[in-house]
Amino acid sequence: MTLDQIATPALIVDLDAFERNVATMKAFVEARGLRLRAHAKTHKSADIARYQIEHGGACGICCQKVSEAEALVAGGVRDVLVSNQVVDPTKIDRMAALATRARVLCCVDDAGNVADLSAAATRHGVTLECLVEVDVGAGRCGVAPGPAAVDLARAIAAAPGLTFAGLQAYQGNAQHLYAFAERKAAVAAAVALTRETVALLEAAGLPCPIVGGAGTGTYVFEAASGVYTELQCGSYIFMDADYRRVRDAADRPMGEFAPSLFLLTAIMSHAKPDQAVCDAGLKVQSVDSGLPVVFGRDDVEYVACSDEHGVIADPKGVLRLNERLKLIPGHCDPTCNIHDWYVAVRGDRVEALWPVTARGLAF
Repeated sequence: MTLDQIATPALIVDLDAFERNVATMKAFVEARGLRLRAHAKTHKSADIARYQIEHGGACGICCQKVSEAEALVAGGVRDVLVSNQVVDPTKIDRMAALATRARVLCCVDDAGNVADLSAAATRHGVTLECLVEVDVGAGRCGVAPGPAAVDLARAIAAAPGLTFAGLQAYQGNAQHLYAFAERKAAVAAAVALTRETVALLEAAGLPCPIVGGAGTGTYVFEAASGVYTELQCGSYIFMDADYRRVRDAADRPMGEFAPSLFLLTAIMSHAKPDQAVCDAGLKVQSVDSGLPVVFGRDDVEYVACSDEHGVIADPKGVLRLNERLKLIPGHCDPTCNIHDWYVAVRGDRVEALWPVTARGLAF
């Protein structure tokens, strides 16, 4: 099938760009002796996760919910970090059961959660590896860095069925700070807090084999810190429109990764001479980080959307009915979550179909 034969709107992956992005990150971590635990919340696909492990140097994957982890393990992934807190008793039990089939790690930021995790692990005869999550600036989950993290790590280490595996120190707010200096400063503060906490843990006889965090917007800083051992980048494989606004040290768009994920859309109306309407509206994308960008064109612009329609400014009237456009989504993660399939293309030919394995699994 050719690109022009794909029913629109469709989520497509440019395989050449995707494979280059994966290879670029692999070379980066290998050159620095780090591990990549690629974040699957970006793509929610067992096919892509396996590719990242088999070809992209990933030691395993991250996901955000137990249901995601279950779907990806069922799809062949054998090393999963639920990079989130799991406190509901039913979900804890499911996570412990999953550990009979794969290596399972999770994050903890509450002492009361430790006993529940321990009981479930003991009941299923498994070991759950736990990371103490510390709040290094995101202001979301995580205990305070320092003594509070040490106390929680001690509780984990003493609990039957649990292993203290290290720290989760992710500065999520820094990923989309567009200015290089501002982003660098935010991560420097996070690194200082993380370094201090690691030192306290080691002094208490609690070494940290894993110090995890980092994302596509900041990974170069965490990699250079000498503290982080695992990077948790996700969007690098796709690069959405918002990440294209993140600047490097020379005030240019981040250039090491190229857009590889697109919404393929078709023009369905051109009743107004300076405006076209395409078939990619709100139901096929997330616009929380801004509208999509028309790829490879500077003569037309996606300017508004409703449920089923996208409005494209076409001041010169160059677009034609049924003409195809590639849109770079504003935010790749929630956009992928509302599609059933990735249509993987090389050039203008379809090469593969990848199901969005964990589509809609948010529990």
